Amino acid sequence: MPLLTEDAKGVYIIAVTPFGDDGAVDLASIDRMVDFYAEAGATGLTILGQLGEAPKLTAAESRELAQRVVARAGDRLPVVVGVSAPGLAPMRELTDAVMDMGAAGVMVAPPWTLSTDDQVYNYYASVGEALGPVPFVLQDYPLTTNVTIAPKVIERIVRDVPTCVMLKHEDWPGLSKISALRASSDKGETRRISILCGNGGLFLPEEMGRGADGAMTGFCYPEMMVGVVSEYQKGDAERAHDIFDAYLPLARYEQQQGIGLACRKYVLAKRGVIATGKLRKPGAALSPADVADVERLLARQERRLQEIGA
Repeated sequence: MPLLTEDAKGVYIIAVTPFGDDGAVDLASIDRMVDFYAEAGATGLTILGQLGEAPKLTAAESRELAQRVVARAGDRLPVVVGVSAPGLAPMRELTDAVMDMGAAGVMVAPPWTLSTDDQVYNYYASVGEALGPVPFVLQDYPLTTNVTIAPKVIERIVRDVPTCVMLKHEDWPGLSKISALRASSDKGETRRISILCGNGGLFLPEEMGRGADGAMTGFCYPEMMVGVVSEYQKGDAERAHDIFDAYLPLARYEQQQGIGLACRKYVLAKRGVIATGKLRKPGAALSPADVADVERLLARQERRLQEIGA
């Protein structure tokens, strides 16, 4: 599988980790899930992210999951693996393992202990040194890491660390950050890297309008993100917004703290992608009222999609 590059575009789905009713990793569901994302038009997959419940997996399970996904994806989908860790040694160990399996690259979030611009820069400079030639994604998600990374710091990292090939933009919504980074690269001040955006796709049309290259996030209907990115790439922003609007109520509901991932897994199970919507403990579960909300949103979404012919 080719390595991740700064030219990456499209939709890299943040995949869930399927579990059986006994809490064990469901390998059969992983196969169905990978096939489903490929058939839905995904460009790539990202695994072992926060919404993949990576912190709940053992080291052995993480490797087993990565091996299964990479093998199933084959030549169809490049796979990016989250390797964030408190120290560089375990990060490098997992990176070496997944790259040997055939992963396209890795993703690294900053530890919460970083509080200054220099600390952030020095950390990612160290990541570049530790990972050697492996291309990596800088995950900018201040809502969970509590680390704010200013555009000037990202530009400095991009200039000095050539293996940083992608920004996973997950500020809230941070549209001005995308504009600043694109202005810098357009002027030739920095290298142009790929920018894929997160936050469940809630701001995807606006992010595409600011110069993002696509999405790296999860949503129980990846068809929404694929449709929005595809229409923007064709130059039809209005059609992209029409598609986005049809899915927005469910995407908004899925962004709730606590039950958001349970909602996503419930719908994926309902669609036959995974066997159960179970989260590994500790994890939330949908109440009967939550399920009723989701079913209502699904019905309304289906009607709206029929109305716009999507």
